[in-house]
Amino acid sequence: MPSVLVVKVKEVRDDGSIVEAVVWRLDRPVPPCIHRYKYRLYYGTAEGCRIRYDNEFGKGDHKHVGAFEEQYVFKDLQQLLADFAADVADWGLK
Repeated sequence: MPSVLVVKVKEVRDDGSIVEAVVWRLDRPVPPCIHRYKYRLYYGTAEGCRIRYDNEFGKGDHKHVGAFEEQYVFKDLQQLLADFAADVADWGLK
């Protein structure tokens, strides 16, 4: 089964910040992940990344918040997108 693009959206906001999400469903997981999604979710400005969720071979699911990186526990695609949206919304409250 070939890879299938599930989500591809990009929003450039009035303040110049960018929110972008790209999610692929794969025929097999990207180790060490056990789910079959490859994703990158990005929120940032010209000054740099504010929030990024991604998964990569050998590293698995994780997120970047500013200069810090932490593991992310993937439950399902809906929860991933909700967690990312909540982090983007919360960024403006900081």
